[in-house]
Order: sequence, then structure tokens, then C-alpha cells
Amino acid sequence: MPNILLTHSYHLHFDAKQARKMQPYRPLGTLFAASALREHGYDVALFDTMLRDPEELANVLDETRPKILVIYEDDFNFLTKMCLSRMREVVWKFVGLAKERALPVVIHGSDASDHPELFLNHGIDYLLRGEAESALVELCAAILSGGSVDDIPGLVQRNDQGEIAHPKHALAPNPSWSQLPSPPHDLTNFAPYREAWTASHGYFSVNMVASRGCPYRCNWCAKPISGDKFQLRSAAEVADEMRLLKSSAGVDHIWFSDDVFALNHHWTQDFAREVTARHAALPFKIQSRANLMTTQVVGWLKEAGCAEVWMGVESGSQKILDAMDKGITIAQVEDARDRLKHAGIRACYFLQFGYPGEHWNEIQQTITLVRRTRPENIGISFSYPLPGTVFYERVREQLGAKRNWVASDDLCILFEAAYSTDFYRAIRDALHAEVDSWADNSPQVEPHIKHLWDEVEALETTERRNPHPDTNDVRTHSFGFVSADKLTGTAEA
Repeated sequence: MPNILLTHSYHLHFDAKQARKMQPYRPLGTLFAASALREHGYDVALFDTMLRDPEELANVLDETRPKILVIYEDDFNFLTKMCLSRMREVVWKFVGLAKERALPVVIHGSDASDHPELFLNHGIDYLLRGEAESALVELCAAILSGGSVDDIPGLVQRNDQGEIAHPKHALAPNPSWSQLPSPPHDLTNFAPYREAWTASHGYFSVNMVASRGCPYRCNWCAKPISGDKFQLRSAAEVADEMRLLKSSAGVDHIWFSDDVFALNHHWTQDFAREVTARHAALPFKIQSRANLMTTQVVGWLKEAGCAEVWMGVESGSQKILDAMDKGITIAQVEDARDRLKHAGIRACYFLQFGYPGEHWNEIQQTITLVRRTRPENIGISFSYPLPGTVFYERVREQLGAKRNWVASDDLCILFEAAYSTDFYRAIRDALHAEVDSWADNSPQVEPHIKHLWDEVEALETTERRNPHPDTNDVRTHSFGFVSADKLTGTAEA
């Protein structure tokens, strides 16, 4: 029987948007924690809630009879980092099941790190903050041996008086994360993942990571786990894992869920060489930045098998990018898109609407950038203030009772933005539809998109919440629907 049962709280079918997309991925952060525990001799098991009903945990606890339940959230899953309130409900359920069996409960994750008192008040015994794999090993050793836990870095708990006690070292460090063994394959049941992917998409995709953290300081990006630290696994080890997934798990595609892939250009070159030497190449997609997409880097990515790059473009307004401390320029976005197109790699944009200072003109600049550069796909979110960010502190006094989204499609404005949530959702729907239409020549598409943009233009006046102080309903250019032939002309100009 395992000493320790690991789990996490993200369940795909509690998130309607992601259930429709049906792109489930294994919980890498949880699996790296399992690697750390195994490396120190502990017998561990995993209850993976991605596709399994969380209610099944009761039976798993009774069957495995662990001595500790560890809810170790997947820090590499962007959905986990959104701190969704539906995930909290799963945590509360898990805590209740553990308490019925007199089990101590350990938790680690972004939401718990931001709100330790809330989680301790709901029955969590031990809360780990920071890069916590080593601290988790130390904590489990102390719990199982009856030893003291008082000096463990990053550990928040209640003392003998029932008061919340914070550690001397607020965040647990793990500078040797990159030396951990690869996530253990035997703890993942690949069959339901493969079935879900092949039924919905015709191929099987699995996630990996080559690095952890991001040194850039976009002021809306919450980083409660790693802060500005960045660690990189060896190119050879990553290529070995890629080859193993290809040969033993029948994987067709890889998603590298690193916060920022190809940050180190020398590593990227080495990675291409290592993948080629092992015949390990698979189509893969990454998340990166426009300023990193040099001609050489794009060439190495192509050599290694890269098929798709998602870049955090955020806005077509340089003013907004500068306000975000994004550290990129519009020219870099345009150059990156051109280089990727020339290499035959899909270029996709993450966009964000609603950031303070963004008004009608800035929104139009974003739409214009998308139309001019024509990315293969876009992802749209709204500015979301999370604790620990400059952005959060800037709008903190504007926040109401609701401070977290329920699920990933619960895109709503939580602060005093320039427009209402309905307006931003209309923008999202129209822009998504227009980008999708570039690959759809059916005759009904154009009237539908025109209707969506007409709705946006009507709402622009009625849904203003925070008018631009320096303008008096001035529009610099038309915002209406652009027909397919004009869009093509714009893209090629």
C-alpha cells in the first residue's frame, strides 16, 4: 500500500469550455512531486482527477489506505494557475473525505498560496508555498515519523494555539528541480487520454516541460510558485523523454507547457540536435514570446519538429504593452509572425482585453494587428487581477465580493474597466469568428461575422463604464466588418 496518495483538483468536465475542446493533459506538477517522493524511497499513488470523477476518491482512499493525502496542484497547467473557484469546491470535498478517514491533508498550489487562511479554515493541515517538491519530501518524512515540521521552508500551518503560523522562509526553494527524474509514466493511465484525444481530434497529444518559471515581469502575471526564477532541464533529458513517449506510449504530438519555451537560444540549438540524433521528433506546440523568435531560433524549432507557437501578444497597442511591462514591441510581433510563416510553423496569439488604459482606439489597434498579420489561431482572455501582481494592487480597491472566475469560460470583468463584460464578450466572439472564417469559405460565414461586429459597434456606446478622459467619442477609423477580399489585401500589403 502507498504511504502517500497524490491528487489535484482540476476536473475537465467541471469546466464546460475545456470539455468542449477536449484536450486533457496529465498533471505534470503533481507527477514531478511524485518523482521527488519516489527518489527518497516513498511508495506513492496518484488519483488523477483530470478525467476521473472526483467522487471516486472515496473508493480510492479505502482501497489504497494511504497515510497522507497530498493535493498537489499542477503548476504547469494554465487552468490551475487561473485559481478557479470550482477547483476550490473539489478541494473542500477531498478534505472532507480525508477527515472522515482521519488522514492529514497537505496542499500546494497557486490559489492556496494566495489564500492560506481560507484553505486552513477549510480543514487543510499543511500548506506548502513556493517550489515545494523538496519541502514536501521533508514534510512527509516528519509526518510519517512523528517528527517536528516547524522549520520546513514554505510551510503554513496552525500552531498549538490554533493560530496560523508562517515559516521563517515564506517560499520553499527547490533549485535542483531540473535534476528530478522525468514524470513517472506508470502513474498515468494513458488509455483514457488517448481515447479522448483520438475521438475528438484524430491524434494523441501528451504534455511535457523543458523548464519551469519565467524571468519576465509582465505586471498582470501572477507567479506565486516560482517568482522570477527560471530552471531548465538538460536538452538531452528532454529529448530522451520525448523519444520514450513516442516509442512506448504511442504519442503523436507534444504540448510543451513551459511558461516560456526557447528562452535560452543555445539550449534550443542543443535540443534540436539531441532530438535529431535520437530520431525523437514529433510535431509539438509551445508557448513563447515574439522577441525570442529570431531567424535562428525559428530554424532550430522547425528542425526539432515544432508545428505551432503561441505567443503572448496581448494587445496591438504599444501603449498598452508598455503599461503591462510586457517587454515586446509591435514590430517584434510582426517579425515573429513573418518568420514563423516562412518556416511553415503556425503562429497563434494570446490576446487580452480590458487592461487599464485600454479604450476604443487601443481595441481597434489590436483588431487591426490581428487582421494585418493573420495568425492561425487566437486565444482571448480578459484582464484578471490575481494577488501578488502590480495589476492587482492597481485595481484592488475596485474589486467586489467575486474575485475569482468559476471556470475558464467565466470571463468577466472584476474591476472598473472601460467597458462592461458584455462588450468584451462581444469582441471575443466577433474576433474569434473572423479568425476562424479565414479557413472557412462557406457563404453564410460573412453575414454572420458582419452581424457580430455590428453588435460590437452598438455595444461600444451603451456599455461604456469608464470613458477615456482625453477623448470625446472620437474614433480614428472605421471598426466595422472587413470583407474577406479586403482582409486578404490587408494581410498581403
